[in-house]
Amino acid sequence: MAVKSHFTKLLVPALVSFTLSACSGGSQSDYDSYPGSAPGDQRVGTKGRSATTADIKEQGTLFGPDGFNFLGNGSETQQGGGTGIGVNSFLWRASLDTLSFMPLNSADPFGGVIITDWYSPPETPNERFKITGYILGTALRSDAIKVSVFRQVRVGTDQWADAVVEPSTVTAMEDSILTRARQLRIDSATAQ
Repeated sequence: MAVKSHFTKLLVPALVSFTLSACSGGSQSDYDSYPGSAPGDQRVGTKGRSATTADIKEQGTLFGPDGFNFLGNGSETQQGGGTGIGVNSFLWRASLDTLSFMPLNSADPFGGVIITDWYSPPETPNERFKITGYILGTALRSDAIKVSVFRQVRVGTDQWADAVVEPSTVTAMEDSILTRARQLRIDSATAQ
């Protein structure tokens, strides 16, 4: 057992070192034949010249011209377009506020998905509800929110059966979220 552990401790760094060394070390001809470069192109690593900031900007970046911008650039936040996460910030906050009476199971601000846990209203303990809210865009529009409501009724001790949910329940929940989102937007505009 000790030999296997010792072997693993030596093998992992060796593999990492080998992998990194395999990724580096291109020859002059490798750079000249890189797709999109012309022979003799003055790029990073060619002709023994080091890159300048202008050279790097000219090549572009993996995350776009502004780099990786996790929290947005400010203009999105002022327009209610979210905080760089791909969903409308007003709809996100309104959904959390509207569903706050139910226990929260999961909230993914990057994907715009909120999932509640089962909730039994005190006035009807023999039925329970679960809601999944989807924020589908960055605009504050009615088609940017979708709600799915699941309902179960008690059929025995600790046994539940799926039941039909009235379409008006889903519509009312979506309308409630949209109304709250509009209130949040108005509040943020008057605060500035």
